Amino acid sequence: MENTDVVSGLHNFLSKPSAKDFIKSIKSFIVSILNTAPDPEKDCDAVQDFFYKMESAFRAHPLWSGCSDDELDNAGDGLEKYVMTKLFPRVFASNTEDVISDEKLFQKISLVQQFISPENLDIQPTFQNQTSWLLAQKELQKINMYNAPRDKLMCILRCCKVINNLLLNASIASNQNEPGADQFLPVLIYVTIKANPPQFHSNLLYIQRYRRQSKLVGEAGYLFTNILSAESFISNIDAKSLSMDEADFETKMKSAHARLSGPGSQSYQTDHGAALPTAHNTKRENMLLHTKSTDSFSGTNETLSETPIKKADPITDLENKGAATLLNDRSEATKIFQEYPYMFASVGDLKIGDVEDLLNNYKQLVFKYVCLSKGLGDATSLTPCISPLQASKVSENHTTLSSDFQTKSETDRSVDNLFRALQGEGDNVHNISDVKQ
Repeated sequence: MENTDVVSGLHNFLSKPSAKDFIKSIKSFIVSILNTAPDPEKDCDAVQDFFYKMESAFRAHPLWSGCSDDELDNAGDGLEKYVMTKLFPRVFASNTEDVISDEKLFQKISLVQQFISPENLDIQPTFQNQTSWLLAQKELQKINMYNAPRDKLMCILRCCKVINNLLLNASIASNQNEPGADQFLPVLIYVTIKANPPQFHSNLLYIQRYRRQSKLVGEAGYLFTNILSAESFISNIDAKSLSMDEADFETKMKSAHARLSGPGSQSYQTDHGAALPTAHNTKRENMLLHTKSTDSFSGTNETLSETPIKKADPITDLENKGAATLLNDRSEATKIFQEYPYMFASVGDLKIGDVEDLLNNYKQLVFKYVCLSKGLGDATSLTPCISPLQASKVSENHTTLSSDFQTKSETDRSVDNLFRALQGEGDNVHNISDVKQ
């Protein structure tokens, strides 16, 4: 189910005059949570109770009398998405223990991923596929792109789906029995270690606490239980769990720590660019100042406080810094966002005449993102799937575009100049018939 489907049903319902009491209740609940001190257990109970009562109220309302269960379910997801997006800064990683757990887990994975191999987890060669593993890692790394519990959970489910498809196809090709948990969990653990998504512990707790409980059942509940098991395994990794000699394990852990925090290391990122995004997180820093730094890695005598792994300032931190600047200067923010008229528009606000502007804005966004990714050295940046029509257009202009890219690289043109040049190439294809030729 797409996010637009999830939100549209609730939006249409709340736009009705008879739904004003629902709007009042939703806003009142959000304010009540925001105005109280963080308490994960109480917050969780309050949110789940609110979701349950609102879903019951939806079902009893005349406007929903002719709706299917799927439509009501979508409304519940829309409510969850709206409420939790508003509450996210207040409830996500809201206490010291969660923040410390995130830090410990991230740094431990950072070390283990330097030397772990599929064989350490008894993954059969039949089920080893680096391409599929990379796809699964990318899905898991998207988890911090979203604020809603459902969206975060979907990242995990898509990751698991890639793994499950890999195992199933491999077993069929090799005439083996259908794979089960004994084959699935080790691959999930390996993928999680290689992905090393920041704040992973807090993400799992957030889903566990704030995803509607009626949705953490069935297949979704089973796969979520597996990712919790993977986190637990990783947190307690030692020589025995990796089928390694104790001395060899400690040597590799110390070597990895020295490599990541040595004098020649100016920054740290994981194999796939997942740098710890908390270098300028004020809330996190304040929490850490009030905690002792005596926690050690499992199976080693190295402490987190002795030689902390050096980390680069990721894009997330730059975004947070920019957001803070805008929040401190509302007049500047208002002026800037006036340049983006669709920023706060809803679907009902759009007209046919807006399509051209939206398309141009989309092209600008894509090209600037790709150029920024390449400029940062991200060779494996996420690329959206393209349709046959788009593929045909790319193929038709491939030679000219390649030449144009080379020229701009040599002359060091700006992103805007690059976009204008490429846009000109795209204008050579005027309609669908041109593409099909």
